[in-house]
Amino acid sequence: MFAIQEVIHKYGDKTVLQAPNWSAAQGEQWLLLGNSGSGKTTLLHILGGLLRPTSGQVQMAGQSLQTLQGSQLDKFRAKNIGLVFQKPHLIQTLTVLDNLLLAQYLAGVKQSKARCMDVLEQLGMQTHKKSYPNKLSQGEMQRVSVARAVLNAPKVLLADEPTASLDDHNTVQVINLLKQQAQAVNATLVIATHDQRVKTEISQVYEL
Repeated sequence: MFAIQEVIHKYGDKTVLQAPNWSAAQGEQWLLLGNSGSGKTTLLHILGGLLRPTSGQVQMAGQSLQTLQGSQLDKFRAKNIGLVFQKPHLIQTLTVLDNLLLAQYLAGVKQSKARCMDVLEQLGMQTHKKSYPNKLSQGEMQRVSVARAVLNAPKVLLADEPTASLDDHNTVQVINLLKQQAQAVNATLVIATHDQRVKTEISQVYEL
């Protein structure tokens, strides 16, 4: 589903990422491991089309990301890639349901409250549809982030340190949700982490 070839990224003269060849098939689940400063977040941002590498090739869902520009890249990302960040990036002035409807709109797909509610129900968040993000716990906001990421049935689901600020109970819950939701839409899942609690959950590992 994706493949990288000799990806390097630099800020000025400083090399912040060196990632040799890596490929993952549709539906596979991977851990992205590495010490702090090894470039895990940088690589996820490159895979997600948020950052262009200094050199190397990135193929995603049969598409070379380097050939996409501007709105083309935005639309491709919205349709094919689900992103879960370490800290939930929800729009504070919108309800949970409206955050999901916005995600559909930005992806250029038909807005469907039924689809939004189905995903929220799978994540146990249906009763919070009218809640605003500042009324949710950290674990609840992460569940909404997962809902938004899987809403449009992406081909690839990328999660950056999704458990870093969570307690043990919410860590287990979020990892299970990511795995289950990825499987439900047959998405390739990549979780970047240094959390020991996560490392026993997924067997395939790419290490920087």
